[in-house]
Amino acid sequence: MSRMFSSGDAQPNARSCVASSTDVYLLASDAPHPPHNGAAPSDPAAPSAPAQLSDVCRKRASKRLMSLDALRGLNMLFIIGLSAVIVEICNLCPGSFSDALKTQMTHVEWNGIRHHDTIFPLFLFLAGASFPFSLGKARANGLPTWRIVLKVVYRGLALVLLGVIYNNGVNFDFANLRYGSVLGHIGLGWMFAALLFMSLRRRWLIAISAVVLVGYWLALVLVPAPDVNPPEAFSRAAFAERFENLLTPEKSESIQKNLSMEGSLVGYVDRSIMPGKLYKKVHDPEGLASTLPAIVTALLGMLFGSVLRSPQTDEYRKVLTLFGFGVALTAVGYLWHDVFPINKNLWNSTFVCFVGGCSAIALGLFYLIIDVWGLRFWALAFVVVGANPLAIYLGRKFFDLNYTRDFFFGDAITRFVPDAYQTLATTCAGLLVGWLILLWLYRRRIYIKI
Repeated sequence: MSRMFSSGDAQPNARSCVASSTDVYLLASDAPHPPHNGAAPSDPAAPSAPAQLSDVCRKRASKRLMSLDALRGLNMLFIIGLSAVIVEICNLCPGSFSDALKTQMTHVEWNGIRHHDTIFPLFLFLAGASFPFSLGKARANGLPTWRIVLKVVYRGLALVLLGVIYNNGVNFDFANLRYGSVLGHIGLGWMFAALLFMSLRRRWLIAISAVVLVGYWLALVLVPAPDVNPPEAFSRAAFAERFENLLTPEKSESIQKNLSMEGSLVGYVDRSIMPGKLYKKVHDPEGLASTLPAIVTALLGMLFGSVLRSPQTDEYRKVLTLFGFGVALTAVGYLWHDVFPINKNLWNSTFVCFVGGCSAIALGLFYLIIDVWGLRFWALAFVVVGANPLAIYLGRKFFDLNYTRDFFFGDAITRFVPDAYQTLATTCAGLLVGWLILLWLYRRRIYIKI
C-alpha cells in the first residue's frame, strides 16, 4: 500500500516536471483561475533554476484535474437544490422505491448512514485530494516552506472564523455563540492534515491514520463521560467488563451508553472545553473532539490525491489503486460497523473508513471517465458548480435567491404549471437560478477564495 501513495513532499526536479503527465487541480481556495501569461512571481529566498525548467514546472502547475471539479460540483448540487428536486419527484411518484430514495435525502438521527451524510465528508476528502497539486504548484513557483505553512494555517483559521459568522452573523454575545461549524470542521481538519502531509512520509501518515482510528474507537467504547456516569463506571471491574465486550457491544449496557449522544466521550469533551453553545445542547456534530478523525478524512484525500499526481504511475494503475483501496476501506467500515456503529455525529472511525472508501471509488470513476478517457462534454454542468464551493455555501446564507427565483419564474409557474407540479417547478427553478449564477461567475473567472 505504501508504495502506491506518494506524499508529494519532494521539491520538483527536472525529471518530475518533464515526466509528469498528470493535470493539476488547484485547491478550492486557490482558484481555478486563468493560467499566468507571463513569468510567475519569484521569491528572493527560492533556489534558482534554469528558465526552461521553471516554465515546464509552471505549465504543469497551471493545469487541473477536471474530475475533481466535476465530482465536487455534483456533491455541491445537492446543497443548492438537487436533493429538494429529488424529494419533490418522489412525492409525485409514491412507492417503496421513491420512499427509500426520499429517505436518502435526509440525515440519520444517530447511528447509520444515508446519502445526505456523505456530502460533508466527501467535500473534506476532495479538499484533501487537491492539496498535493496546490502544494506542487507552490513549490514549482519557488515558494519557501514557511510561507506555505503560513498560508495553510491562515486558510484553516479563516474558515473557522467564517463558520462562526455563518452560524451567528455579526453577533457579539460571545457566551451564546455557536463556535462549531461545518466550515470550521473543514478548516481545522484540512489544516492539520496538510501540515502532517507536508512534514511526514507516506508510511508515517498511514500509521498515524490507523492509530487515530483505532485509538478513537477504544476511547469512545471504553471511557465513559464523567459528567453523566457514577464513580462505579470508572472502576477496574467496569473497564474490564467493557473490554471483554469490545467485539460484542450489544451485550454491554455500559458500552451502549458510551456510544450515545449524552454519554459519549466526544460530547463530554465538547461540553467541557468549547465555549458558547453546542448545536444539540449536549453534543455538537462539528465540535473539537471529532476534529481528530476528520483529520484522517482529509489525509485519506491527500494520499489518494498524491496517487493521481504521481508521474511514475500509469493512468489505469491510478484508477485501480483508487478502486482497490476504496473498496477495501469501504469493506473495513462496513464490517467494523457491527462493533462500532457508523455515526456521522461522532465522525467515528467506521464513518471515516466507509465514506473515505466510497469517496475514493467515486473519484476514481470520475477520473477514469473525464481525465483518462477524455469524455468531458457532460462534466461542464458539474464543473461550473465545483469550481466555486465557497460561493455556494456562503451565498445561500447571505443572499435571498428565492426572491430572484420568484422574480423571474414565479408568475409563469403560477399561470402555466398545473397545481400538482408547482412545488416541483418552483424547486427546479430555484436550482436553475443558483446554477446560472455560478455559470456567470465561472465564465467571468470570479471565484470566492481564501
